[in-house]
Amino acid sequence: IHQIMLGLNYMHLQSITHRDMKPENILLVSDDPDNFDIKIADLGFAQKFDKETGLDLVLGTPLYMAPELVQELPYNHTVDLWSLGVIIYELFVGTPPFYTNSIYTLIQLIVKDPVKFPENMTPEFKSFLQGLLNKTPSERLTWPELLQHPFVRESE
Repeated sequence: IHQIMLGLNYMHLQSITHRDMKPENILLVSDDPDNFDIKIADLGFAQKFDKETGLDLVLGTPLYMAPELVQELPYNHTVDLWSLGVIIYELFVGTPPFYTNSIYTLIQLIVKDPVKFPENMTPEFKSFLQGLLNKTPSERLTWPELLQHPFVRESE
């Protein structure tokens, strides 16, 4: 998780939004089975963003799309943070927070339903995911907050 965060943070510092963060685009690279590096792949949808105007083209994989994306609203780099939250949630739970075979139902779930967090999740982990999976983009945790979050600090 930490390596993915560092890669995304670097991209965002360069004003680049990935726009298709999903497990299939996270690669484990290693010559040693006990030690590996994480690489973020498939930058085909990546785009430089303007901090003032944002982006508006809807791209990505629906299961990992932020609410503003599925609603076809203007967005910024925080869509990648939502997707990161979905990926981390899926790693812990085994499924994304919103899952269905119907694209219409999926959009409704992403936009309207609250994320259900398992009871066996530590308070720090839940707080971290809540900061990423906030349906209001301006209320998602920012990079300084994410990198200093107690969940991240204790896992370093």
